[in-house]
Amino acid sequence: MNTPSLTVSVPLDVAQQTIRLEAQALLALADSLEQSLDFQACVEAIFRGSGRVVLTGIGKSALVAQKIAATLNSTGQPALFLHAADAIHGDLGMVQPGDWVVCLSKSGETPEIKVLASLVKGLGNRLIAITANRQSTLARQADYVLWTPVEQEADPNNLAPTVSTTSQMALGDALATALLTLRGFTPEDFARFHPGGALGKQLYLRVGELSARHERPAVTLDAPLREVIIEMTAKRLGATAVLDQDGKIVGIITDGDLRRMLQKNADVASITARQIMTLNPKCVPPDTLAARALEMMRQHAITQLLVTQDEQYLGIVHLHDLLREGFV
Repeated sequence: MNTPSLTVSVPLDVAQQTIRLEAQALLALADSLEQSLDFQACVEAIFRGSGRVVLTGIGKSALVAQKIAATLNSTGQPALFLHAADAIHGDLGMVQPGDWVVCLSKSGETPEIKVLASLVKGLGNRLIAITANRQSTLARQADYVLWTPVEQEADPNNLAPTVSTTSQMALGDALATALLTLRGFTPEDFARFHPGGALGKQLYLRVGELSARHERPAVTLDAPLREVIIEMTAKRLGATAVLDQDGKIVGIITDGDLRRMLQKNADVASITARQIMTLNPKCVPPDTLAARALEMMRQHAITQLLVTQDEQYLGIVHLHDLLREGFV
């Protein structure tokens, strides 16, 4: 390997060719599925079965197998990763009756994969091959062969797994999305499997949960300016609702309203909430998704929404709440 010089010329043409080769391989893979009876039969069999999907491989294929297992789990299909080398040295007990074993191997002739394929068949489990070689030992033993049409790798020496691993990854994604579509996997299901992440929160977190964490700033129509300022600063939300004598919302006062009032009015002693509030504030019910609340804030260029239920004032959800939850 050559020692890098202080000045280098980045081979942009090689980088672009890499992406083009991988894109071409993915298009060929997509076209091949139309004629792949094995892919269709494999998806249907897994869908109708009750076993887990065990992903296995060696080297870079093992890394791809880990990712596919994670994708399947996150979309409702129980799956696990089993390194092929570990499998033939004691970990094959992870495979239970009824499980599907998916072996990833470009050549289908890797020694560990060949041994593992025979062992899997001996256990009576169904074997799925993801391979670029349909005449390989792995393919011949498999119940289903998911072919990745890879003519060459992207690196100039045609050695480093690039196009082949990209194709494996895409085929795993295709398998996962086909299965989740058959299952009728919904956004709510996705949120159930991703409760701790920002993606899941977008699908389940509601404004009522956020507003309940705060006190409920409120003043009456005739509250003097001093009371308004104390209420806003004490509750630390930069705003307060303005309520009529029946407790119904008639307006909102934000820190922006205060600034505009002070800029216009030198005599603030007689100012009341009624004179500085903004009428018809934006309100949402407590079951509104937090993601929807963020959309409304952006649409109206505001930083808080009042939360109401049956005309009753419940609290305020602030942009900072959404920031803390990772929405922005």
